[in-house]
Amino acid sequence: MTPSGTVTVLFFAAAREAIGTAELSLPVSGPVILTEIQQQVLQRAIGLQPLQHRLLWAVNNQYALPATMIQPGDTVACFPPVSGG
Repeated sequence: MTPSGTVTVLFFAAAREAIGTAELSLPVSGPVILTEIQQQVLQRAIGLQPLQHRLLWAVNNQYALPATMIQPGDTVACFPPVSGG
């Protein structure tokens, strides 16, 4: 049996402004790759589409690549590039 649940997606800075919320809960029927989560987010949040090629993504507080495996219950963060100083 495949576990099902949700993935929490958090939005920060310009990504939060573009989507108009700080958090989305996405249903998943089991493990998925980050690319699938990104596609779901961009379908629901058209305001993010102009930023999509610049966005950074993290899974459970670690930067993630498109092929990163996401489990139900994981937290994904979406944010624009940041700079320090």
